[in-house]
Amino acid sequence: MPELEFAITEAAVERFAAQPTLGFSLQVRNRGRAQVRSVILQCQLRIEAWRRPYSSDEQLRLKELFGPPRAWAHSLRSLLWTYVHSTISFTGDSARVRLPVPCSYDFNLTVAKYLYGLNEGEVPLLFLFSGTILYEDGAGAVRLSQIPHDREARFRLPVGCWRELMDHYYPETAWLLLSRPVFDRLERYKRLEGFLGWDGALESLLAAQERRSA
Repeated sequence: MPELEFAITEAAVERFAAQPTLGFSLQVRNRGRAQVRSVILQCQLRIEAWRRPYSSDEQLRLKELFGPPRAWAHSLRSLLWTYVHSTISFTGDSARVRLPVPCSYDFNLTVAKYLYGLNEGEVPLLFLFSGTILYEDGAGAVRLSQIPHDREARFRLPVGCWRELMDHYYPETAWLLLSRPVFDRLERYKRLEGFLGWDGALESLLAAQERRSA
């Protein structure tokens, strides 16, 4: 029977993808005696948020997700990032494949809020694997087996890698999703005050608030 082991060896920015994408290098080794032909792989990617420390500034930035720091012993939890699928062809007893993970700058998404809230350090990731193995038995017959549900790999993604990705696809910009009534009010303010762009309208409103708070 096949006996597969999985390891994530690196992550890098995919610079020519249709959307912001991180490419994770996956190394798969077969420790069993059967000859593996291919693997139809499913992968669940999670962030193990409790596996890293947080600065006081990060705690403030992540309060919306996890509440005040005094509650983090119970609220700091694993976050589902995404699901990835791939077909892997084997040559010999090992294979290497790139797992593309699309990333979003939409701050309505929990993962985007979490990653944006980190200043430095690493993001503790957990890859959970499942799927189907196509292999040859001792008599040369082709058979199928399932990847055991305890197959996993951990990887610590540098926060700088995610920031590099967003700087590459959205240089000097960020997304802001508004409700329609608020957007209509902001658009009317921009038009009546003669601002050509949204930055000017927002800077004017922020400056007025700062003057009132001074």
